[in-house]
Amino acid sequence: MAEIVVLEANVRERGGKGAARAIRKAGRVPAVIYGDKQDPILVSFGYQDLAKHINTGRFMSMLVEVHVGGDEVRSIARDIQFDPVRDTIQHVDFLRLGKGARIVVEVACNFLNEDECTGLTRGGSLNVVRYEIELECRATQIPESIDVDLAGLDIGDSVHGSDLTLPEGATLAIDDRDFTVCTIAAPSGGSDADDDAAAAEGEETAGEGEGEEAAGEGEG
Repeated sequence: MAEIVVLEANVRERGGKGAARAIRKAGRVPAVIYGDKQDPILVSFGYQDLAKHINTGRFMSMLVEVHVGGDEVRSIARDIQFDPVRDTIQHVDFLRLGKGARIVVEVACNFLNEDECTGLTRGGSLNVVRYEIELECRATQIPESIDVDLAGLDIGDSVHGSDLTLPEGATLAIDDRDFTVCTIAAPSGGSDADDDAAAAEGEETAGEGEGEEAAGEGEG
């Protein structure tokens, strides 16, 4: 299961761009915790405390236990805003998770058994269409990764969403089509498999964004 990150936060008294700018100058990151039919909480985190987790690249699929004002709030990050020039963290939105909450989260693919993939041993290449899979699952049961087994696949073969073995209680968030995860492409020089891979990439659409605006605090 996904790891749980514990972060210490301070309550913010005021929202808005001016207050958020002052928070950043003090070396902290403004944030908001919303959801679960409760009032939003304006908070801030130490920049380095937050950055070390965001820089892992897995923060959006980690459970975060926020310690604030004597309370422990279970949440998950839903939006991270960065400065467009300096790439510094500007603001984070967290979704509060109630008991038994189910969420949609992106989970990394773990490609297995490349040495047992017929197409790769014949000189083909692995063409990855999706490095992450969107799952709907309980917030307390987010898997670390989804295994994609390449054993026995030949040139021109593909792995689709229906081929994946999902953790108990988890379902694919995309259920209107059997999307492509990866294909085994022919060696350079080309074959129809390359065209199939390109078509597979074309069929994918950008995942829908989630989260809420944070009262205009993101930039400025």
